[in-house]
Amino acid sequence: MTAINHTSMWETLNLDIPAHDGLLEVLGKFYNDIYLSQEGRLKGMEYLDFVLSEVHGLRIKELQDAKESGKKVIGTFCVFVPEELTLAADAIQVGLCSGADAGTEAAEKIVPRNTCALIKSFVGFKLAKICPYTESCDLVVGETTCDGKKKAYESFAEHVPMYVMEVPQQKNACDRDLWKAEILRFKDELETLTGNKITAERLKEAIKTVNDRRRALQRLNKLRAAVPVPISGRDVLLINQVSFYDDPVRFTTSINTLCDEIESRVQKKQGVAESSVPRLLLSGCPMAVPNWKLPFVIEGSNAVVVGEESCIGTRNTRDLVDESADTVDDMIDAICDRYLKIDCACFTPNTERLENITAMAKDLNVDGVIHYALMFCQPYANEALKVERIMKKEGVPMLSIETDYSMDDLEQLKTRVGAFIEMIGSREN
Repeated sequence: MTAINHTSMWETLNLDIPAHDGLLEVLGKFYNDIYLSQEGRLKGMEYLDFVLSEVHGLRIKELQDAKESGKKVIGTFCVFVPEELTLAADAIQVGLCSGADAGTEAAEKIVPRNTCALIKSFVGFKLAKICPYTESCDLVVGETTCDGKKKAYESFAEHVPMYVMEVPQQKNACDRDLWKAEILRFKDELETLTGNKITAERLKEAIKTVNDRRRALQRLNKLRAAVPVPISGRDVLLINQVSFYDDPVRFTTSINTLCDEIESRVQKKQGVAESSVPRLLLSGCPMAVPNWKLPFVIEGSNAVVVGEESCIGTRNTRDLVDESADTVDDMIDAICDRYLKIDCACFTPNTERLENITAMAKDLNVDGVIHYALMFCQPYANEALKVERIMKKEGVPMLSIETDYSMDDLEQLKTRVGAFIEMIGSREN
């Protein structure tokens, strides 16, 4: 995918160069078929295309240059890790590779075969030596959002510098106390790792930086309510995925510029599909790079995705941290409160998620919901049943899908998704 030769840098990071080259070759073709083949794409997407073309190249060089200047790199797998604290400690936070089948045979030596694809992916990327982000990390931060991750981290810690945050499973007062203690513990860990004190001035600036990125993505999501839809779901998924890798200030600027272009398209009533094309909400598990299979199938079946109710979507951007606080203690409280609003399926009960899906379906005027769960992901597979009941009550058709990262079920998915979209079309007629 990269046009610049970064082999010497990858060798320094101890990557398996032949395997890594093979991965980039496959992803480059995959990206061309799914993204660059789209007609009528926004000009602003050229920036995202460039970022993806150099996601293992120039961005990794930026990280290496930052490390040489004394900065630390923090790798994460989850939206529960507060980037505000990382930035306030003058460190860099990045998402880690976990969206493709990679090193599966090696991964299954330390995690069970019937582990979800996301977990096997981040383990496999490390063991196969093909993720330059993992190799660049001074610390990898996990979290207890599912039992599979918790147990995988125990084995993963033998291969990377590992730190795990305890995420509460309920939202009572005692659970908030636990979560605040975890945030304070993470703050101490960052200060020890970086040698930098998290001051009120640094934390206030970091909160605004991360909030600004959320505001840009909120703006983008609101524009998708337009008829006809001004941007494809595939492109918005890509934008959300890149937000976990790119420099936050640079990314925010690029997305606001893109939104200016989208607003012009909305005013002219220009879209990526006809107004009559079914509008779908994609709900459920996160989709890490390069997990683009299902949106590609949906939008190749004469429908358009107008919203993502997931961690790579509104779950990550819906709420802002209150910016009115001035002391570190008060800002920690604001961060604690904001992150506890996340409606992850790890919580019980999780009525907020049902309320948020219902609100999104109405606000985006969707014709149907496709609920996506990775195989062996029990939390989201269980919640699919509850989401289906609430959607039925609201009169919104829903299709529940469980899949993994392989292409083995591609034709089956095309058949099921196609039939669902055809059914929606017949209801409207």
